[in-house]
Amino acid sequence: MIADKMKELVKNSSVIRAMFEEGKKMADLYGAENVYDFSLGNPSVEPPLAIKEALIQVINEEPPNLVHGYMNNSGYEDVREKVAQSLNQRFGTSFGYKNIIMTVGAAGGLNVIFKTLLNPGDEVIVFAPFFGEYRNYVSNNEGVLVIVSPNTSDFQPNLEEFEKKFTAKTKAVIINTPNNPTGVVYSEDTIRRLAEILKRKQKEFGSPIYLISDEPYRELAYDGLEVPYLTKYYDNTIVGYSFSKSLSLPGERIGYLLIPDEADGSEEILQAANVATRILGYVNAPSMIQRAVAKCLDAKVDLELYNRNRELLYHSLVSYGYECIKPQGAFYLFVKALEEDEKAFAAAAKKHNLLIVPGSSFGCPGYCRIAYCVDYAMIERSLPAFERLAREYGRGKRV
Repeated sequence: MIADKMKELVKNSSVIRAMFEEGKKMADLYGAENVYDFSLGNPSVEPPLAIKEALIQVINEEPPNLVHGYMNNSGYEDVREKVAQSLNQRFGTSFGYKNIIMTVGAAGGLNVIFKTLLNPGDEVIVFAPFFGEYRNYVSNNEGVLVIVSPNTSDFQPNLEEFEKKFTAKTKAVIINTPNNPTGVVYSEDTIRRLAEILKRKQKEFGSPIYLISDEPYRELAYDGLEVPYLTKYYDNTIVGYSFSKSLSLPGERIGYLLIPDEADGSEEILQAANVATRILGYVNAPSMIQRAVAKCLDAKVDLELYNRNRELLYHSLVSYGYECIKPQGAFYLFVKALEEDEKAFAAAAKKHNLLIVPGSSFGCPGYCRIAYCVDYAMIERSLPAFERLAREYGRGKRV
């Protein structure tokens, strides 16, 4: 028999993953070209050519013990130094290799930092809508997730409610910008105000409160929009980064944690995070891909391909009568459901072979997420289905 805690986790297993599996079954039944799967944030844009070239170079030219061997739990020092220098060049910071821990993707990094920071009952504040796995990452480490209600006018964080959520048990705040599921980029004004609240609350409660910035979509911002770098606004910031989206490498499971010297107890946190990496079973981030990404820190996917998808899907859905904020980053549309029960709406969409994810998975009922990191041709094929769905609810033109 499995553990009681796992029984609950299995019961509430990821809706996104379940829909992805359902999509594969529907493709077998109806034909892949007739199923429109917008469920999973799985990049459709190919990795930059530089990644392939770097992998070949690593395999052919670097010593086998570097390519395939163990290293310090934090990762290779030369890789970490290159990451730190890249950040310094881009953001005017002053990090070194000691501030970087290579991780098994952003998910691995978040679990490491929660394992490092949280005592049983410690609270982590999050802004809805949010990536649903945060619930599990916090509960994995005996923390309590405290949810700030969504601001559905523009999906910037609800800072008025945020300020009221702090208690003596608040240990951390987690933010994700560009945001999954909305695609919204938190403005510099929002970040400044958030940082001021955190500073006041640290002083009020007399203990550090860490801002954990989850940044898998940092490089995916449109129209020249700049994403504020959080360490420049608040000293107790810890950054979790992933190359999954910026280099289209989700299956390679590579990212890093950044723990600045300015963070309270930074040296102790770094030591503990090293131990957490080992005892959580990661031991170290995958060696070969560490070495490869170190050669590709300036490489990026072709963002225009995602932008093309964004423009087509957003403008088409709005013309059919759907309501949504135009995403500023990432590759998601967060669409208001055409009935109060967004799960029923997602079920109605499924009848048209449209797979979209109910917003309750992200702590925001009444909306659905559409992942547009898919082939442009699939979006084109799906549009008549979206239009028929809208007409069922009295939206758009009747034909």
